[in-house]
Amino acid sequence: MFKTDKTPKTYTPGEALQKIAAFCAYQERHQKEVEQKLRSYGLDEDEAGEIIIRLSREKLLDEERFAQAFVRGHYRNKQWGRRRIVQDLKQKGISEYCIKSGLKEIDGDEYYQNLVSALEKKDRQEKEKNPRLRRQKISVYLTGKGYEQDLIKIALDELGKVPEDE
Repeated sequence: MFKTDKTPKTYTPGEALQKIAAFCAYQERHQKEVEQKLRSYGLDEDEAGEIIIRLSREKLLDEERFAQAFVRGHYRNKQWGRRRIVQDLKQKGISEYCIKSGLKEIDGDEYYQNLVSALEKKDRQEKEKNPRLRRQKISVYLTGKGYEQDLIKIALDELGKVPEDE
């Protein structure tokens, strides 16, 4: 009734090409991800490499386009900062050229607004009463989201989160 055998199904290069083309058409993918998927289909390095070249030629696999889509999604939807986005793209093996191209998708005003709204949200949630510790906790949170220290300081100063004796 149910298969208990957990060995992955292996595909011929032709079958794998069809399957991986659909995988790439569904959403933007990066080369490392596609290669891992092809290897899980039981293809060797050479077969996987040939398919990747073909996908690139047919514009189904494009790292620059992937980087642009990744940046747009993560700075708009997840409201990540540049540093975290770059770190994630490097971890995925994306080239410096493609990362720079992707970062061009960031609108400076919208980026700063994301920072301010993340700051305001964290400020509403933060229970710390001491102004210095409160500012420090908010700053650590925003740093974790990947925002740059100088922008965090400007936003905190603008929103009156400068430590002062109460």
